[in-house]
Amino acid sequence: MKKSNNKNNSTKHNFLPFAWFKGQCIPFAEANVSIATHALHYGTAAFGGMRAIPDPSDDSTFLLFRADKHAKRLSQSAKLLLNELGEDYILESLETFLKTNRPVKPIYIRPFVYTSDLGIAPRLHSIETDFFIYGLELGDYLSPDGVSCRMSSWIRQQDSSLPLRGKISGAYITSSLAKTEAVLSGFDEALLLNSQGKVSEASGMNLFIVRDEKLITPGVDQDILEGITRASVIELARDMDIEVIERAVDKTELLIADEVFLTGTAAKVTPVKQIESNVLNTYRPIMNKIRTRLIDITEGKNDKFSHWIHRISLT
Repeated sequence: MKKSNNKNNSTKHNFLPFAWFKGQCIPFAEANVSIATHALHYGTAAFGGMRAIPDPSDDSTFLLFRADKHAKRLSQSAKLLLNELGEDYILESLETFLKTNRPVKPIYIRPFVYTSDLGIAPRLHSIETDFFIYGLELGDYLSPDGVSCRMSSWIRQQDSSLPLRGKISGAYITSSLAKTEAVLSGFDEALLLNSQGKVSEASGMNLFIVRDEKLITPGVDQDILEGITRASVIELARDMDIEVIERAVDKTELLIADEVFLTGTAAKVTPVKQIESNVLNTYRPIMNKIRTRLIDITEGKNDKFSHWIHRISLT
């Protein structure tokens, strides 16, 4: 069995020094769970992913992108696990977490709600739950210059078998299999079809294409995660008078599209430059307009969408 070096695993990521754990901030290294934890065995957990950056005009303030939407989705995901986790509590915990850590670089934040019980029965009723938050410094998750993708042999789950409206941790086994299959075969990322043979999403990102100056993305009926960055891109595009169509997308369309790109909290807006052996168009005017606008918003430079930014003073 391959051995892991815990010290190396923890130091290669620049984790923030404190985690929110059991209702308080404690040193990250002390925020540990038992090997018998229910969620570890059965995937009975849900998580969120948020980005936060220092305010370019005030380094004592941190900017969180659409924190209210992230808190709402995590609260809804918790309900799918029969767990009540209030949006206000999530936001209050995030604020304490940031003020305790006082980060100075862009970070990724992972709030996580899980069944903390030590029992062995696979269930969601009459079981202990808990909530934690940790964070790490994070730049570009995927290359902003573009990624190569392969069509995965793994199929995106159906909402009838898993509650795909939530970010349920157990669902990400398919994403893990698809991502590893792609990387080990020489690609950066995987694209998954759904059970109907239509394009669903990437391993952890939503997908958009542009055809004839129209922005097209798989609809919520295509077993996608209802991504917050996805929803933001759709709203921005419509504000920029770009027609948006949410519908089923065929694999063939990816190969003849004018532009193809991925969106997500970690990935932000990332162009797709190649799908399997097909090299795609590098002229991406619509994606670039949207990406530029989104960057301005996340940096607090767009008054019209200032309500998308949650400001937290670290002083």
